[in-house]
Order: sequence, then structure tokens, then C-alpha cells
Amino acid sequence: MEDDSEPEQSSWAHLPDVCLRHVFHWLDDRDRSRAALVCKKWSRAMYSGSLWRRRTITFYGRPSRARTLECQSALWYVRTFGKYLEHLEIKLLNPYNTAFTQKFQITMRGLLSHLGKCNSRLVSLNINYLELDLSIWKNVTRAQFIKNLATFLKRMSKHLDSLNLKGARVTLEEGCALLNSLSCLTGKSFISEINIEDFFGLHLPVYSSTLFHQTMSKFYSLVTLTFNYSCISDELLDILREHCAHSLCTLNIKCHIHDPHGQVVWGVAWANLVKRAPKLNVNFFFERVMNHDHLARILLVEIPVRSISLRSCYFSDPDWTVRPTLTNLLPAYSHVLQQLTLELKNYHELLDDELLQLILSCKRLLFLKVWAFLSITFMERLLQNRAEGKCILTTIKVRIYTAREETSEEDRLLCDIYRKFKHLIDSELNYFVITYPMM
Repeated sequence: MEDDSEPEQSSWAHLPDVCLRHVFHWLDDRDRSRAALVCKKWSRAMYSGSLWRRRTITFYGRPSRARTLECQSALWYVRTFGKYLEHLEIKLLNPYNTAFTQKFQITMRGLLSHLGKCNSRLVSLNINYLELDLSIWKNVTRAQFIKNLATFLKRMSKHLDSLNLKGARVTLEEGCALLNSLSCLTGKSFISEINIEDFFGLHLPVYSSTLFHQTMSKFYSLVTLTFNYSCISDELLDILREHCAHSLCTLNIKCHIHDPHGQVVWGVAWANLVKRAPKLNVNFFFERVMNHDHLARILLVEIPVRSISLRSCYFSDPDWTVRPTLTNLLPAYSHVLQQLTLELKNYHELLDDELLQLILSCKRLLFLKVWAFLSITFMERLLQNRAEGKCILTTIKVRIYTAREETSEEDRLLCDIYRKFKHLIDSELNYFVITYPMM
């Protein structure tokens, strides 16, 4: 007898749209395109705007067929789904000659032009490490790229909420022109987040520029500002106090040895800003700025410092005596400091006692990362104090430098310490400690 019953349909045919979109979310472009050929329902799912809100487009400096296809896929995406885009990241990896930067500029011109016409949703744009000061950028190519980007920022300025141009390395005039694009329609910008770390070229004393001050005075709703200390001045702090105090929450400030950082900034300017912006937290990132006197001019007691990172980047200098910084400077922030990162090459001085005392004095310190010459017993003392509730650390990441190539004895002692505090480490800490030969 023949079975006249209808063939049983796959459960996939009855999968709710929201579940189907979730599955499509984990597929790459090629697999999504193939899946869309299965049926009309799957095709409709592929064209759901929720799948295409975020995009990272990568331009590789070293050519290959696979990377060419990735670039073509990105351009296809912009033409097909660009109207849904809300978060865009552009990556430029290892550009190697002028021909490549010219091709990149031409491609970006078309990409930004199309997005500028079809998209009204973009809220976040991230283009890191363009390094426009390199010789592979011809003047004409560089000028055209900046012009195209400025035009795009002008078009997107009404809804763009976050801009990251870290590492662009532009001149003062070019940088201010790009930032002014965000406010040129109304004379004001209400963007909430800007990252201009390493945005300007090296050695530029941006802090003394009237043009920069005029540019920054057009921002009225900044929540997070990331930039270099070479931009800091009393004038800038006054501008932030007048225009952004109601919204400002975070300042991320990088200070590099090659950036100008000798300007005088008065504590009263910081105090006035903090008074008007009570939610403000400041995070400092120092690279090869380790001299105590230099740090003392920057780290004023009026600043609400939440995080400090001091990195020697494997360099050493006889003037980089860290002990005064640990004992005299950083304790001023014991009531506010939450994160501390120290990457030191302190082979000429032992810092166990001073560092431990600093940690115990910082009652809100949660995160500790240290790469330095330390004794193994430092870890035992630190964990013992944590077990006794004398500090509240939740993350401990330590690389203990040693002058010996053979570290088996030190590793054995660290294992013993781990076993002693195993319950505490496994249940309460994000813990990673190793020894590292520093020859």
C-alpha cells in the first residue's frame, strides 16, 4: 500500500525568523550568500538589516589573491548593505609602497562616497594607524585622502557618535580640518567619543596652538576623549570645563618620550574642571617617560587618576629611578587609583617593599600588572595580604624578571606559592605569574 501522507518537512523550514537571523549572524559573507540560495525565507533572512550593522574592512599591504577577494567582498558589502551600517572599522595593514597607498586612496574614495549617499545610520567610525607621515604617502595622495575623509565626516556629522583616528599622524592644520568637519554644518558637534591618540605628527606642540583650541571649543557633549599629553594646556582644560563638563566622564592621556610634555599645566585648571565634571576619571599611559621630575610636573594631585601605566618599553636610563615615584608620587592617588601597570627594567634597584606598600595603601586598586625585577617572595607576601583582606585586587598579572637564564628554581617556588593560595587564586583572582629571563 502506498503512503499518501505528505513528506515531513525539515524543522529548519519552521525556524522562527529571529532564530534564523541568529544563525546567519555567525556565518561569513560567502556562507551567507550560499545559504540564501536555499529558499525565499532564507534569502529574506540574509537581507535583514540586523546582520549588517557592523563591519571591519581590512586592506592588506602585501598582495595576494585571497586578500584581493576579501577587498572585493568588502566593496560588494558596501554597495549591497551599506545602508544598514552602524559601526565601521577600516584597517590598513603593512602598507609598503606608494602604489598601494594610491590604490587605497582611490578605493576609499569610492567607499566613502557611496556610504555618504546611502547611509544615515553610522554612529561609529574607526580608522587606526594610517601613519600619513610616512614617505609612502605622496603629498597628492595624502591630501586627496584627507579631503575625501573630511567630506565624509561632514555628511555623517549629524549622527556620528564615535570617531577613532588613532595613529593618523597628520599636521596640525590637517588634523584640525578633519575635526572641524564634524561641526561645520551647525558650528557645533555633539559627538560623544573621540580618539586622537597619536593623531598629530611627532614633536608637534599642539598645546600652544590657537587653531587647536578653536577646534576643540566646537565640541559640546564629549563623554570620552583620548589624546596625547602634547595637547594638554590650561586653555584646553578650560574649554572642556565650559562646554563638556555636564557629559565628560573619561580622559585617556598618552605621554610618550618623543612628544612634547614639558609645558606647564596648573593644578587650578584641573581642579576647576573636576569641580564642574564630578564624574571625571583620568587614565594616564606613559611610555619611556619615567623620570620622577618629569612625572611630577604631569601627575598633579588635583587630577582624579583612575589608572596609571608606566612602561619603559625595555629601555633603561640611569635617571629612571622608580623608587621616588612609588613612594612620593603615586600614593597621592591612593583614594582613587583602580588600575596600575608597571613595565620596568629596574635591574639597578629592588622595589619589593615600596611596591607592596603602594598596593596596600591603594584601597580601591583592583588591577595590577607588573613586569619587573622582583623577588619570588614578593608574590607570597602580596597573596598573604590579599588573603587577609588588606587589599581588594581581583586581577594580578606579574612577569618576574631574572638575570639568570635558568629559572627552574624560581618556577618551583611559584608553584609552591600557588598551591599555598590555590583556593584564593581559583575562586577570587584573575591570576597569571611567570618568571622571565632578562639577559
